Amino acid sequence: MGFAEKRGNYYRARYNAGEGKYLTVLDCNGVVVKFGTKREAKKAADDAEADLRRAGAAVDADVRRAASRTALGSETFGDYVSRWYGDQDLAPSTMENYCNHIEGHLLPHFDAIALSAIERRDIKQWEKGQKALYAASSVKTWRSTLHLILADAVDENLISSNPATQRRGRGKRAGRSRDRGPERVVTDPVGLLLIAERAALLSGRDDEFLGVILKGYTGLRWGELVGLETAFARPRRIRVEWQLYELGSGELVRCPPKDDSYRDVDIPDWLSRLVANHISEVKAAPCVCHGKTYVFRGLGTPRTREHHGPKAEDVARLAGVSTGTVSNVLNRPDRVADSTRVRVETAIADLGFVSGGRASGHAAHWRRSGFAAWVFTPAASGWYPKKAPQEARPVPVTADGVPTRGRNSQGRATACWVPIASGFTPHGCRHTHRTVMDELGTPKVLMDERMGHIDGSVSARYAHVTPGMRAQLMKDLTRMWEWSLAARRAMSPRSHVAVLDRLLQELP
Repeated sequence: MGFAEKRGNYYRARYNAGEGKYLTVLDCNGVVVKFGTKREAKKAADDAEADLRRAGAAVDADVRRAASRTALGSETFGDYVSRWYGDQDLAPSTMENYCNHIEGHLLPHFDAIALSAIERRDIKQWEKGQKALYAASSVKTWRSTLHLILADAVDENLISSNPATQRRGRGKRAGRSRDRGPERVVTDPVGLLLIAERAALLSGRDDEFLGVILKGYTGLRWGELVGLETAFARPRRIRVEWQLYELGSGELVRCPPKDDSYRDVDIPDWLSRLVANHISEVKAAPCVCHGKTYVFRGLGTPRTREHHGPKAEDVARLAGVSTGTVSNVLNRPDRVADSTRVRVETAIADLGFVSGGRASGHAAHWRRSGFAAWVFTPAASGWYPKKAPQEARPVPVTADGVPTRGRNSQGRATACWVPIASGFTPHGCRHTHRTVMDELGTPKVLMDERMGHIDGSVSARYAHVTPGMRAQLMKDLTRMWEWSLAARRAMSPRSHVAVLDRLLQELP
């Protein structure tokens, strides 16, 4: 119990420090505090004594925790991360990413090492080895996962500090990050229109044309575009309620949009008509995987776990021809001699062969990698990607710009496409839409709403979207669309893409 001690015209506070020893309350400079009243001194003494007891209890607890950590820290990284992963309850996509990071890149190096034995130099050595094999941006992502795991181990008092924490340089000017990737490629409305036209020429249908245009004029994420259901394609707006996220196994999971960014995205009247006309013309049926009707269909035949029944190779072997000839008989019979065609058709009938395309039609949904590699990238860059045994090659086209296909396509071509925006990706459409809105002077609050972003600043709390802002943006986007159509018609008044050809003919 503390007490107040009278010292001339003031009081000083005295408190028990243990073992019969009493101390005096001092200020931050080590000078005795002089109190004007006995009551103030008594209270200060009691508070100082209570603080001393709490500090002693904390020291005891630290000693106990340190002893516990000595035993718990011996748990291996592999054992801990298995328990850590089982405790997570996150979106399927996030769980899959964590699993890939852990099993593919962390466990091979840290599996048998005790948590308390992992040091900063071990992580640096691992990171150096990974960067020799993989892109720096990927290694940075895997290190972030390692940091998260070890941070949770610190919170559980298994280790005293996180060795994966990046130590920033002190006393040095911060420079441009060495691991920073190249700037995202964007394009303008004319470039977007030309890429959309080429995508439709490559696919042979209008879906890809509308998909690229819709993505470029709304900024939808890829999963939101693929997962756009007809019920949410409403007059003058797109409701973002779901997305289809593609897992590594190929499964498409129907889940909420990223960061729960539910929103309504306004679209101009001309785009609303394009979407409505597309839905009415396609007359899509509900997909077998989700039971929902989507605006866009996949390209090519559906994926199956295995092929049942005779294959094209079996037909070719029985008829004594190549698989290319079998493909021509099925898709371009006019290119095959009558005698050969009859022989192949007889083999088809004898074997009961049914082509995949005829048996199952289009796949239910676009696949990110296939769409990017064989439709979008060739449309933007003018080049097909490398695929063994073929090297990267320009897209061969006829004199009127239509891609040639099949055997000797390069020999039958008279030209090739020039690049429109090399390095442009489907996600670049989202960057393009944001850049276009910047050029138009769109208020930031409206841009964030359309992109599904959240601005947590105080100024953003007092900013609100008005009908006038929405109407002005729709006018500006319409003006840019009409300008791009006029520029396209100046190149050629017709198009081999049906939907674009109609739009060009409707121009005044």
